[in-house]
Amino acid sequence: MIVRFWGVRGSCPTPLKPAEVGGKISAVLQRVRPEDLQSSQAKEKFLARLPRYLKSTIGGNTACVEVRLADNTMIVLDCGTGLRSLYDHMEECGDQIRDYHIFMTHFHYDHLSGMPYFAPFYNGENRIHFYSPYSKMEKIIREYFRKPYHPVPFDAFAAQINFHILEERSIPVGPASVSWIKRNHPDGSIAYRVEEGNSSFIFSTDTELEDRDFRKTRRNKSFFQDADLLVMDGQYTLGESIEKMSWGHSSYSMAIEFALEFDIKQLLIFHHEPMNDDRQLEKYRNIARTYTDMLNKKHGKKLILDFAMEENWLEL
Repeated sequence: MIVRFWGVRGSCPTPLKPAEVGGKISAVLQRVRPEDLQSSQAKEKFLARLPRYLKSTIGGNTACVEVRLADNTMIVLDCGTGLRSLYDHMEECGDQIRDYHIFMTHFHYDHLSGMPYFAPFYNGENRIHFYSPYSKMEKIIREYFRKPYHPVPFDAFAAQINFHILEERSIPVGPASVSWIKRNHPDGSIAYRVEEGNSSFIFSTDTELEDRDFRKTRRNKSFFQDADLLVMDGQYTLGESIEKMSWGHSSYSMAIEFALEFDIKQLLIFHHEPMNDDRQLEKYRNIARTYTDMLNKKHGKKLILDFAMEENWLEL
């Protein structure tokens, strides 16, 4: 199972501003020394020493995660603006996928806004499968394409579109099984667990953690316990999450504590706050890693913590 990230921002797209690009270039130039330019090897060492926020970016697209299974079955989680980047990658690789299994966590705009720009929807040879436990899924998605909100109607899609309302708690998709659980978020949200062989991946964006989520109930344990990878909403600092209670998002510190509670092996913080630039997010990443190290030592755990970045991928 390969998990790739095409959109990791929350709430709205957040492209790099010209001033931010200029600031990165200026900061790099201030760090460079004559000896750093003497050879290709010296240049590579210099670049390797740079802070991550200067030589890369978290990314500005909204939620879209690809899961590629062993038999090349494609699962897509949410259709934020990162969905277009997924297609660009497929074009570069010459990928000829005909069946797309799209699991929707919920239907806020930032999780739908890439849909009109995903070229496979317009190819009559393709089959698109949408999944959600929400019975009004088809109506909601069709409404999103209604004039005057979008000039091209939903019926312009040439692909065969199928809507699957999830009633069973687990369904087979290719060689994997996908299960789901409800999360606390305005208008609701769904977390999905993908299991293939001995590997397990959980996607829990737009989640405001509550006390009941930490309880070792049969349902919580069967869904979260011992997962290999958890991608979870950590949009806020702890202070922000208190100020914005009921807004539907968690702090990265609570996500860490949750992952430790259920013996998750690796946690990636997701749905990054659009007000935070790369430098601020790198600061929070370092704080979160320090907090994780402290709790690991205290409880004898080995949780690996990072912040999700666009175009990064993990193999489970």
